[in-house]
Amino acid sequence: MEDHHPTRKGIYILPNLITTGALFAGFAAVVTAMDGNFVTAAIAIYIAGVLDGMDGRVARMTSTESEFGKQYDSLADMVSFGLAPALVFYSWGASHLQELGWLWGKLGWLVAFFFAVAAAMRLARYNARAGSADKRYFEGLPSPSAAALVAGLIWLSTVLEASGLLAMLAGLVVTAGAGALMVSHFAYYSGKDFNLGRRIPFGYALLIPAIFILISLNPPVVLFLLFGSYALSAPLTALWRWLRRRRRRQAREARDDAAGSGPD
Repeated sequence: MEDHHPTRKGIYILPNLITTGALFAGFAAVVTAMDGNFVTAAIAIYIAGVLDGMDGRVARMTSTESEFGKQYDSLADMVSFGLAPALVFYSWGASHLQELGWLWGKLGWLVAFFFAVAAAMRLARYNARAGSADKRYFEGLPSPSAAALVAGLIWLSTVLEASGLLAMLAGLVVTAGAGALMVSHFAYYSGKDFNLGRRIPFGYALLIPAIFILISLNPPVVLFLLFGSYALSAPLTALWRWLRRRRRRQAREARDDAAGSGPD
């Protein structure tokens, strides 16, 4: 009599190990923020972002993609780029906002919750449309970039020792704005069509060390400006295209009016 046992399925260790590292960094961000180490918490979120950008590429390069890896990566992203930035932001601004009044304290945790919900909805929409979406663009601000924007603001404000009403307002606006951009329909360039094995002009290769040098000059300022520029790039591009279409429509209407008012 044959013994029928279900085939045991394993997981690929390398990409999932990187995903676990990103998850650990997100968890570490929350723990260190609870201890009041906000610079360390912000850096941990950036480390999670770097690792998150690696696991998918490593899986594709080593042909170790799996459904388990995709689901695990999505859950890790929710922790590292949804819950962690929201909780770090709340830990950073909670005491200051409560000092400004009861309403400000409630507004702080509502904004933090909104960011977490937006990240969850952004990830769910990405997973649901992964098969049909244009790989060249993201629909809405990617959650790692939104998390990096919030982390950059917290890092910068901590270094500058900014804790007044202006700093708290900036934190609320940036966090809420990042959440809104995640669930928006703006098209953000993904960079997934960039081929790492393709030859590029030598001048382009110098951009890589130039970026690292620029970041090393003043990490909190440069990183915040980089991710802030990326967050604004899609809305500004959409606005520019809308204005260009409007000018073309107005010019076409002006030509039609001129042609219609000509001599009979």
